[in-house]
Amino acid sequence: MAKTVSFGILHLGTSFGITYALTGSVAIAGAVTFIEPLANTVLHYFFDEYWDHPRAQGWRARFGRVRGAQPQPA
Repeated sequence: MAKTVSFGILHLGTSFGITYALTGSVAIAGAVTFIEPLANTVLHYFFDEYWDHPRAQGWRARFGRVRGAQPQPA
């Protein structure tokens, strides 16, 4: 859990730093720092729901293996 929390803090700091460097605005950097992880969390929910959908199986076979899965014959 400590690793996850420390990575989260690192991610927020990186997000804030890059956005501030690009915009020069503390307000914009602060907004992006908290909106971006929220948007990613919502997007991940829908991504995870679709991951097990039959249409996604062909995509996974072409672009990435599922951990522990045996390779499918071509």
